[in-house]
Amino acid sequence: MLFKQSLFQSVLDRLDSEEDGSEKEEAAHRVRGLNVSFAATVPGGETPEAQRPDEAYRDNLGDPVILSELEPKPEPAPQEPKPPVMPEHLSRTSREEVAAELAITSDLKREALQEKRRSFAKANHPDSVAALFREQATIRMTLANQLIDEAIRRLRR
Repeated sequence: MLFKQSLFQSVLDRLDSEEDGSEKEEAAHRVRGLNVSFAATVPGGETPEAQRPDEAYRDNLGDPVILSELEPKPEPAPQEPKPPVMPEHLSRTSREEVAAELAITSDLKREALQEKRRSFAKANHPDSVAALFREQATIRMTLANQLIDEAIRRLRR
């Protein structure tokens, strides 16, 4: 320790004293006006157009392109959205057709019947089809649930 100061504190004091002198030297070497943008220091920079950063380079760019001279692109004709096509399986809404699709047999266990219900709902649930075909999907789901519930009741006997 030097004069009841830690080594660290003495280094900090020395750095502070060096910075004060270096700031004065640095201020003497600064050129006034370099901290403002280039566009503002260009002669004639008082006008609002000249305050753009690219204004100093306009003479190098050549003639400006006028956008109104360009031909406007024709807008494509709006097409009417095509109506959704109903999946073929939604047209089969009779009890016999749904029963044939489910293929329920008497040897199926409860777990297998529940799996058939889940897979049928995955393909036919009314929330997963277009709004136009929800009625057919609802009919098919109702019939499938009735058939599977009857098969589960028969297992309990």
